[in-house]
Amino acid sequence: MDIFEDASPAGNQPEYTVSELSGAVKRVIEGEFGLVRVRAEVGRVSRPASGHLYFDLKDDRSVIAAISWKGQVARMQVRPEEGMEVVVTGRMTTFPGQSKYQLIVEDVAPAGAGALMAMLEKRRAALQAEGLFDPARKRPLPFLPQVIGVVTSPSGAVIRDILHRLRDRFPRHVLIWPVAVQGQACASEVAAAIRGFNAIAPGGPIPRPDVLIVARGGGSLEDLWGFNEEIVVRAAAESQIPLISAVGHETDTTLIDYASDRRAPTPTAAAEMAVPVRLDLLAGLDDLGARLSRALAQGIALRGQRMRDLARALPRVETLLATPSQRLDAATGRLSGGLSLAVSRKRGDYERRAGRMSPQALLSLIANRSQALSRRGDAVEARLTRKLDQQRARFDNWSSRLAPSLSRLLGGAARDLDKDRKRLTDAGQRLDGLALQRLADLSARLETLDRIRQTMGHAETLRRGYAVVRGDGAVVTSRAEAEKATALEIEFHDGKLPALGGKAAAPKKASPKPPTQGSLF
Repeated sequence: MDIFEDASPAGNQPEYTVSELSGAVKRVIEGEFGLVRVRAEVGRVSRPASGHLYFDLKDDRSVIAAISWKGQVARMQVRPEEGMEVVVTGRMTTFPGQSKYQLIVEDVAPAGAGALMAMLEKRRAALQAEGLFDPARKRPLPFLPQVIGVVTSPSGAVIRDILHRLRDRFPRHVLIWPVAVQGQACASEVAAAIRGFNAIAPGGPIPRPDVLIVARGGGSLEDLWGFNEEIVVRAAAESQIPLISAVGHETDTTLIDYASDRRAPTPTAAAEMAVPVRLDLLAGLDDLGARLSRALAQGIALRGQRMRDLARALPRVETLLATPSQRLDAATGRLSGGLSLAVSRKRGDYERRAGRMSPQALLSLIANRSQALSRRGDAVEARLTRKLDQQRARFDNWSSRLAPSLSRLLGGAARDLDKDRKRLTDAGQRLDGLALQRLADLSARLETLDRIRQTMGHAETLRRGYAVVRGDGAVVTSRAEAEKATALEIEFHDGKLPALGGKAAAPKKASPKPPTQGSLF
């Protein structure tokens, strides 16, 4: 047999094309495994821009490729993550383009609560390592907020419980941001609501809340899973408005509880944390007002009693003022006598000095004072005149120096020069006025002294009842001088009167008369 001869045809075995064989395999696999549940560990996870989700399901010996279409991913409550143990529900099929089989996954559930809790703990540890749960980040709640923002479902019993509790305790303005509290859209809507409330500008048409409440009723771990998502936790940690988390019942714990500023065991408790009891505040105010009134009354009474006790130790007002009043009366009595005595002494001193000063000396003194004032006035006038002449010379010098520069200056400079010249002219006029005023003051003072001279002069002194006695042509100021003079002359204000001298006017002694004999009859 020749080995180079063609092989004989293979009997009656049918021949398939690749597409026919792939289609047959696809029909067999989909027919045998129409709907299956698979427990496995999630391997590599990939989500391209199309929105579909590609991941691997594996155990210790085998790997199955799995895929979830975009619509199926949106309906998942729990998304698969690498290393997570899950139970998936789907149907087997093949992909002829790569000659492989794969599982079309419609639903993903954690493989028991232990796996889900392990994943939750892993996420909690990662977020805590970033500092999102740090107690130092938490802010205190306002004592009495004006506006309260509530993030919850608008159709559930939670919002009714919150509004009812707020109405009972302290009615406030409430803003509700409706969100889905369960399902695939829960996490994104809750995060968007928290960020939306923080984005409200203060003082705008919509009031900015003073405190936020994120609330949901109780449920299973899967129902509350949306509040464990990282996007919600980060939104709560970034909130600038104090946030109260009230998700589930008291035994339920979600990651938003760690990131919020305060955790409430129930939504009703969150409303109680947000506002105080109005009646309790009013009662407290009444109690404080009563205590204040009692304290004021007691304080006033104690101080009044203290003042009365201290007043008893003080002497009476009459006793304190008795001695000063007596000294005042004594001083008043001495004052009137002292004033009279002082006036008498001053008058006596004046009369003695006036008697010792002759009219000629007084006239001479007044004349000397007048001449001194006149000379002083002349000196002042001469000094002012010289100063005025110097100022005029300086003015003329400045004028001659400024005149040549006037033509080189602009209009503005010329106006300034005119202003300076006017100021100099005003200064010269004021200087002339000061000199004239000084001369007028000196003249008025000289006239005053002249009037004093006339008042204190010889003639005016005689008019007041005085007289000048001259003996032998000289002024006589004593009795001894008058007795020695041979002739006296008395000058009155209206004339002179001659009188005999002291020696000539001595009276002669009369001769004694002889005694006469008295008649006996």
